[in-house]
Amino acid sequence: MELQDNKSRAVANWLILGVAMTIVQIALGGITRLTGSGLSITEWEVVTGTLPPMNQAAWQLLFEKYKTTPQFQLLNFDFTIDNFKFIFFWEWFHRLWARIIGFVFAFGFIYFIVKKYFKPEMIRPLVILFLLGALQGGIGWIMVASGLEGDAVYVKPTRLALHFIFAMGLLSYTYWFALSLKVKPVEKAHLSIEAQASFKGFRVWAWVVLGLLFFQLIYGALMAGHKAANVASTWPTINGEWVPTHLMGKENFFLNAIDNTTWIHFVHRGLAYILLAVVVYWVAQMRKIQGNLFWSNVKTLPLYIVLLQVILGIFSVLTSKHIIPGTWGSFEWMAQLHQLVGMLLLLSVVNIIYATKSVRDTAQ
Repeated sequence: MELQDNKSRAVANWLILGVAMTIVQIALGGITRLTGSGLSITEWEVVTGTLPPMNQAAWQLLFEKYKTTPQFQLLNFDFTIDNFKFIFFWEWFHRLWARIIGFVFAFGFIYFIVKKYFKPEMIRPLVILFLLGALQGGIGWIMVASGLEGDAVYVKPTRLALHFIFAMGLLSYTYWFALSLKVKPVEKAHLSIEAQASFKGFRVWAWVVLGLLFFQLIYGALMAGHKAANVASTWPTINGEWVPTHLMGKENFFLNAIDNTTWIHFVHRGLAYILLAVVVYWVAQMRKIQGNLFWSNVKTLPLYIVLLQVILGIFSVLTSKHIIPGTWGSFEWMAQLHQLVGMLLLLSVVNIIYATKSVRDTAQ
């Protein structure tokens, strides 16, 4: 049976639009973090916060609220209102884009309901998608709130990591849902016995890569939250050492794993090398097996993307020595591209898991 009909194609295209908008949203989150803008808006106004301040008095009121935050009092105490307007813009735009995504989702949902485009099997994934989106918004505010109390000048790195990894989950789930409506499965009859066995192995390796990538993305977010890139702005060694001397800076292993910047930097680099080696082997095996057009298009993507990701990671580290607070420079460009390519790497792995799942399902 042909998987892709006109109604399913329309819903899939709507979901792909959501994937693209989510990638933009995560990129905006990266800009917000790199410009130190995340704490410029001190309240979570879901409706009234849609419009920016419309006059000087409104700007001054928001600036006065920002002055009560630890970030202003301990870090940005010399800010003028023009400085405030710059950081306010990125946080406001980040939140505005989230509202636009919500509107696109709600409008499309209502439209497809009225047009009766949704099939019964689509309802559960749609509900999960809605709940994931709402949860992500709540986690975002919890993250921001962590930087508005005590002596915090930035959000807590662990909450930043939580916000980021849930965004990756939302992105992957939306993309998977779109693939299930848009891409025709690989049929068992079109594969040799050897290919069928190979696909099962590829699926196992895909989950291994996804597991490694899960921890790598978390540690990438911890790197960002702790601003740990310039802890060691050297490569290939870490400040002249392959294994840093102060790797276990804290007695408690859990606290060491999430708070010790040297450990975080070391693990993030190490996982990158492991991922690179695993993906090179994995893709080398997948290249040998033929499948449908989708398989041909996606089987080598993880290799190209992981190579680019490693290169961007190296340049992010090397350019971190040139960071100038309040200035967008070479490091910020490298870090932003590094995050973007990380998202693409995740989606490339989702492609393989989906393709091999299709073979497994049709073989039953």
